[in-house]
Amino acid sequence: MSHRLLTLLTGLLCLGTAYAQNPPQTIDLTKFPAAAVDDVVVPVPSEVFVVLDKLGTPNWRDELPVNEGTNTGNRAQVALLLGTVIADGFIAVQAQDTQRVKDIGQQVLNLADAINVRKAVIARSKSITEKADDKDWNAVRREFDGALQDVRGAMQELGDDDLAQLVSVGGWVRGTEVLTSVVSKSYSPEGAELLNQPELLNYFSRRLDNLGNNRLKKEPLVAQVRKLLKDLRPLISKGQTGTISVENVRKINKMTGDTVTAITFREG
Repeated sequence: MSHRLLTLLTGLLCLGTAYAQNPPQTIDLTKFPAAAVDDVVVPVPSEVFVVLDKLGTPNWRDELPVNEGTNTGNRAQVALLLGTVIADGFIAVQAQDTQRVKDIGQQVLNLADAINVRKAVIARSKSITEKADDKDWNAVRREFDGALQDVRGAMQELGDDDLAQLVSVGGWVRGTEVLTSVVSKSYSPEGAELLNQPELLNYFSRRLDNLGNNRLKKEPLVAQVRKLLKDLRPLISKGQTGTISVENVRKINKMTGDTVTAITFREG
């Protein structure tokens, strides 16, 4: 099997470098290869932020949580939490918040340790700290991208493809929460178009429905995420207007936000 990556906002659809450099007036996500991914999906979200910046001027600091959540020791929760934390890492980079980037880099290391892949991200965590001190934000983005790939590789070596998938889904849920927050504050059809990702949503649903570890599949938190994916399907439909409405954007934000709260064990 090939090891192709789907470039997303901690799980959002691939936006290539051409879009990052020359964002179109409208964004046709049906052209991106979500259905072609035949391996564990690991978010590599850097380019999406450039598109979002072109659609408005988000206050990225406002999108960061008070804290990154609590590790409960449950492997499913830790994997999902790792995904949300890495998503927050990209947000902290956009906010150019040096201390927060460094804190998140350390949290990534701690969570990787909890699921036995610490060695895979030690060098990345150190580099994130160094590049953040230098305020080399492009380099920090690359290190977070690399950390995701390293986590995937390490998990696959350990035979933990199911946990790797949960990391991806955790990042996607958190990324979607942030995206809908940004879009709802300054709604435009172009921004809402970033949510038009039925192939990816179906892909994640299939992967979680077919987890090889039945015990993991029955975890309450995993069941909640599976339900979320199913409940989101009608909301990402463009409907008769040809766009995803601001009302649906807000509903998606609430639903993904509630799930992130469950994953992180933060008070809602």
